Amino acid sequence: MFTFILVVQAIVAALLVTVILMQKSEGGGLGVGGSPAGLMSARGAADFLTRSTSVLAVIFVSLSIVLAVIASVQHAPSDIDTSLVNQAPAAPVAPAPAAGSADPLAGAAGAASNGQAANGAVPLAN
Repeated sequence: MFTFILVVQAIVAALLVTVILMQKSEGGGLGVGGSPAGLMSARGAADFLTRSTSVLAVIFVSLSIVLAVIASVQHAPSDIDTSLVNQAPAAPVAPAPAAGSADPLAGAAGAASNGQAANGAVPLAN
């Protein structure tokens, strides 16, 4: 269904471009002349092309909205994947060095042995 509507929209877009280019602009454009009577008179052709442009523009915008709705419904996620929630390992807490110590790892050994950080923080997971 999506592909069919997409092809129809492409055809409508090509027709819309053609009708717009056929309209007589101030510079003459690609306007098509015709017989002086009936639909193909200058005024009749202008009215027909103006109406055609309006109708094709409405069809084009409507098809664009329909395609957007179909695309959002078809590609909407049905459920959330929670398979990776608890698989990340907890990062180890690196304690701060003891004040006045020359060795930067002096306080880390004692803190690691009792399960707390050197600054008194409690680790998130054991």
